[in-house]
Amino acid sequence: MAGKVENRQSAVEIIKFSLRNNIRQYTMFIALISIMLIFSFLSDVFLTPRNLSTLFLQTAHIAILACGVVLVIVAGHIDLSIGAVVGLTGAIVAILQAKYDLGILPAILITLAVGALIGLWQGYWVAYRDVPAFIVTLAGMMIFNGLLLGVTKGETIATTGAFNRIGQDYIPTLFIANSPKDMLPHDTTLIILVLVIVGYLWMELRKRKERIRYGFDILPKTLFLLKVSLVVLLITAIFAIMALYLGIPYSILLLMGIGSFYAFLTTKTTFGRHIYAIGGNREAAKLSGINIRQRTLWIFISSGILCAIGGIIYTARVGSAAASAGQGMELDVIAAAIIGGTSTLGGEGTIVGAIIGALVMATLNNGMLLLDVGTTQRLIVRGLVLLLAVWVDISSRKKNA
Repeated sequence: MAGKVENRQSAVEIIKFSLRNNIRQYTMFIALISIMLIFSFLSDVFLTPRNLSTLFLQTAHIAILACGVVLVIVAGHIDLSIGAVVGLTGAIVAILQAKYDLGILPAILITLAVGALIGLWQGYWVAYRDVPAFIVTLAGMMIFNGLLLGVTKGETIATTGAFNRIGQDYIPTLFIANSPKDMLPHDTTLIILVLVIVGYLWMELRKRKERIRYGFDILPKTLFLLKVSLVVLLITAIFAIMALYLGIPYSILLLMGIGSFYAFLTTKTTFGRHIYAIGGNREAAKLSGINIRQRTLWIFISSGILCAIGGIIYTARVGSAAASAGQGMELDVIAAAIIGGTSTLGGEGTIVGAIIGALVMATLNNGMLLLDVGTTQRLIVRGLVLLLAVWVDISSRKKNA
């Protein structure tokens, strides 16, 4: 009898520990589902496959950029130049094709190289000249906005239809052609859904076996199955929505690849552990032998490359480059990361959380647009959501201290 009581107490403690350490992610999942349910009651259009597919399409570049800014914020820095770099790299990829007749692939490779160089430039000042990232990236925002205005000369530069497919089109079907009217599922999307679910289940089971092997606490089997079932249900719902429209957009496929890579980088590699160590306690990280300067440099190079990818996708989606492109985008990206659980104090944050945060912000914006809510009110609501997320972060840290 005593053994059973001890087992129950142990299970309760494990549940409390799991909830306490993952409260931000659980909250975001619940918030996202709640927001979607509210808008589905208020608007008949919100839950349609077409609207939700468009919502995912519009979220892709913000979510990709958020993957990069998570590393920056976790390490205790900030990047205010994101929007300017997105605008500049978008203009570069458009100009290389429109004015220099360069092919799509060479133009993209050059643009990615420019993004890496921008990250190298900013990372050098932060890592090796000890200039605060706030100042470096604020200066970068001004410099790159000036360069954007210079290269575009204030004009709008149209991009080619073939290039625009990157940001606007969907992956093709393999066997049976579908259309939104016949409600026939997109076969390629269903195949990818099966692969994603199998991959997720394999990773969860592998993680559970590793924790058992090393003697770490694990969730009781019932709760583990409940957690896995809910995640599989959410994944299935998202893919089913896309399958009932035109399938997975190319940009979402790219997001899945980048998100998976960065999730692996931050959780399964020495580099990722070093980033969290630097953000958690910089002095302790230095004393333990971590090369903080080198890690910081690579964080900003990574952010620059993802800004270039974001610029390419955004330019392809809107079909042109302009001097106003990317303005204020850094606020949406940083907000997505923070709302998704990345701590403003550094040392905490996840890639999955940032992607969910981007989806939360996009869902709010999309739902309010469908309800004809004005720009003023939309900005106020999004600002209040960000404020609430930071307050939750600070409050949870105080409780755990």
